[in-house]
Amino acid sequence: MPFQSLGLSEPLLKAIEAQQYTKPYPIQEQAIPAIRAGKDVLGIAKTGSGKTASFVLPILEWFQDKGTPQNRSIRVLVLAPTRELAIQIGSVFQAFGEKLPRKVKTMAVYGGVSINPQMIGLQNVEVLVATPGRLLDLLSRRALSISETEILVLDEADKMLNMGFADEMKDILFLLPRKKQSILFSATLGDAVESIHQSLLNNPVKISIEEPEQDLELIKQSAYRVSSERKGPLLRYLIKTEEMQQVLVFASSKRTADNLVEKLKKNGIDAAALHSEKSQGARTETLNKFKTGRLRVLVATDLVSRGIDIQYLPYVINFDLPRSPQDYVHRIGRTGRAGATGEAISLICPEDEHHFKIIQKKMKKRVDILESDDLELKGY
Repeated sequence: MPFQSLGLSEPLLKAIEAQQYTKPYPIQEQAIPAIRAGKDVLGIAKTGSGKTASFVLPILEWFQDKGTPQNRSIRVLVLAPTRELAIQIGSVFQAFGEKLPRKVKTMAVYGGVSINPQMIGLQNVEVLVATPGRLLDLLSRRALSISETEILVLDEADKMLNMGFADEMKDILFLLPRKKQSILFSATLGDAVESIHQSLLNNPVKISIEEPEQDLELIKQSAYRVSSERKGPLLRYLIKTEEMQQVLVFASSKRTADNLVEKLKKNGIDAAALHSEKSQGARTETLNKFKTGRLRVLVATDLVSRGIDIQYLPYVINFDLPRSPQDYVHRIGRTGRAGATGEAISLICPEDEHHFKIIQKKMKKRVDILESDDLELKGY
């Protein structure tokens, strides 16, 4: 099905073509017509399924017949759980809307940066992409109004609830008008999301996109058995001796990530950490450097890793194993994309071995564990 069959206008089709979109994803095929028809939508789809464009495109189309904005009332509100996702959604609105006849001012607001520039920038904003906490801060300062909002989008609703935003979301929903179009996207439909769906959506179009099995065949997986005190030296040994470039390392905590980066730098390896205690400016700059190959090693926690989407990423290293087999597959799936091969390496301490066996059983793939005792790690 081509984008032309979804009833989008010629200027928007040209914008889609300029962004090198060739055909719609399954969720776009179903969501775009429903949103254009003014219906509430419940979409269950994983990250990376194309859902952002599935609401951005019909919303931009909706604006083409609307007049100019009045005061500081937000016409479209998009709630997102993290700064990275808010920035990403805002950039998609701007990319598709750049050359449309009717310009739509879009802004992303989030915590971790000064609120004053955001307050000043809200003049004439029609689409606001916001994290819940920062939106409530702005509302408390009367910097904007959502009492006349016409379209509400909740993106990754399950993650917002898992991150403890339930009370904030409840406060925001209370301030919104009863009559509006509501669009809710979530990776899963748990009890909490089901509760919001029941109270918020009116006779919604329900869309569920099954996630294809992660193709692990293009990913060369290996693991090293290592004591906890030799893990850091082994990591540095592998990066140096294998001459690895553009390596994504997963750590279990912010403290571990920072410690790893400090030791990597001391050993002449260009590295940076990405986690929630870094300022937004630092996170954006670090991610851009890594994506463009100007940073050799990025050490990340799972919480912020969803903003890392690189088509050709050669190496993923699990310094610490994730809690669930699904998270393990999600991590190593950052490599081996678009037909390219990739390598995933896990460092396994004795206390990790049972958990690693469970991970292998769940993904139905055996991973050889290599011994590291004979490796000379002195000086690494």
